[in-house]
Amino acid sequence: MGRVVLVGTPIGDLGDASPRVSETLAAADVIAAEDTRRLRRLLDRLGVTTSARVVSYFDGNEAARAAELIEALQGGATVAVVSDAGMPSVSDPGFRLVAAAVEAGIEVTAVPGPSAVLTALALSGLPTDRFCFEGFLPRKAGERSRRLAGLADEPRTAVFFEAPHRTEEALRAMADVLGAERRAAVCRELTKTYEEVRRGTLAELADWAGEGVRGEVTIVVAGAAASRGDTDDAVAVVRRLVADGSKLKPAVAEVAAARGLAKNELYAAVLAAREGNSGGDA
Repeated sequence: MGRVVLVGTPIGDLGDASPRVSETLAAADVIAAEDTRRLRRLLDRLGVTTSARVVSYFDGNEAARAAELIEALQGGATVAVVSDAGMPSVSDPGFRLVAAAVEAGIEVTAVPGPSAVLTALALSGLPTDRFCFEGFLPRKAGERSRRLAGLADEPRTAVFFEAPHRTEEALRAMADVLGAERRAAVCRELTKTYEEVRRGTLAELADWAGEGVRGEVTIVVAGAAASRGDTDDAVAVVRRLVADGSKLKPAVAEVAAARGLAKNELYAAVLAAREGNSGGDA
């Protein structure tokens, strides 16, 4: 049996390509690329020479191509999977091949690389302890609104991809459904020369996007705020756990995860309650 290698490639700055990226692409028997022309440019810029058979592997042919690649893998080939940027299978081709390989008992591994999802999340200034990735929103207004409505009470920070020409429309839809004052960040051209991170409310960011947006866009939106009652109840649970012998930080982490609250906010609330309580039992 061969093996599948998911190869994470730079999302902007070529210097982010690890030595393992070059080594893996040079040694592969087959390279399945989302865009073969972009792959050739990447190989040239990395100075990589490969004798691998290069095949196209994109949304339109992913299902059909997977069977061909499984046959090569069963013959002992190493198949490297490369998307246009970032990690294959995360809003890019790769999932179907991984699923088929796992079903066939074929090894699947990865060369980790840059991720627009994690980079935007880290730069957003929003809570990072719990988050969800929503990919691209539906293009049709009704479907988009229904998707967002399902996230209205989601306490985790949400990360979206969006096309630059639809960014304003997406932000206005988010403001309508999630609330105009919900905090968010728009990250564009990450790791590139004109990298920009705009932070503000959804309404503010929608107005900014109305002036025109260029480049690759990732939107990060704060989760729904817990009600005061939810937080007070969670604080009480933490105090009981601490009174029973638990350490404060593990107790906060446990309760925050169980109730969908931001860990740092619950921790601050517990400290505030302790300072305001003469007994000091937390």
